[in-house]
Amino acid sequence: MFDPNSLVQKAKTSAFYRSILNFALDRMIPFNKPHSFRIMEIGDFSIKTSLPYKRRNFNHIRGIHACAMATISEFTTGFLLISRLDAKKYRLIMQRLEMNYHYQGKMDAFATFSISEEWLNSNIYQPLQTQEAVILPCEVKIHDVKGNHLSTGTIFWQVKDWSKVKTKA
Repeated sequence: MFDPNSLVQKAKTSAFYRSILNFALDRMIPFNKPHSFRIMEIGDFSIKTSLPYKRRNFNHIRGIHACAMATISEFTTGFLLISRLDAKKYRLIMQRLEMNYHYQGKMDAFATFSISEEWLNSNIYQPLQTQEAVILPCEVKIHDVKGNHLSTGTIFWQVKDWSKVKTKA
């Protein structure tokens, strides 16, 4: 049986398992497949993803499109959070996304995002003991291979215990 958590754990230390994880993600998130996003590094509390400089990610002046940067920002933060939270216990939904663009991307780029165990405790676990939901602002930065800072994204994720989720029957 396919165990995504086991695959993520193996991908932390193995390029082979990272390639399997990236292959699986292309199938599980078909919207992202044409962009060719890849997880380059993943740790317990950090992630680095690649945004290739290729035609599918271009804007009208052959720079990296703002929407490609926004999409990889959402993917990068969401994937790290979902890999740290128990998906059977917590629901994760993007509430909103804010982007600041600093420099035109004209080469491959990378998005990075990191958190800590203390961050999880103070921003998710403790507040959810007294609140129905929490909103997490997650800042992700994108730099090109020369180190130019292309964008800063703040993705606001709503985290809620599944037992608090109300849906119509």
